Amino acid sequence: MKHICPICKRPTDSDRDADFPFCSERCRLLDLGAWASEKYVVSDPIFDEDEENIPEREHDPNRHIPREDQDKDDDTIH
Repeated sequence: MKHICPICKRPTDSDRDADFPFCSERCRLLDLGAWASEKYVVSDPIFDEDEENIPEREHDPNRHIPREDQDKDDDTIH
């Protein structure tokens, strides 16, 4: 798989570079150091805090939610 090194922007290849997606150990360590020194941050929370308070049954994708305007769609020609 071909890619661009996120640190130095040189082309990398998963077949050739042991530190893929980085081109070298130096670039890999620079990236690790940036995370460790908090230069990089995740801007959005992984989980929506509001969704944690919703009961499981409301997240059920198989749950049927009746449509109020169901009768109106019966006369529609598709």
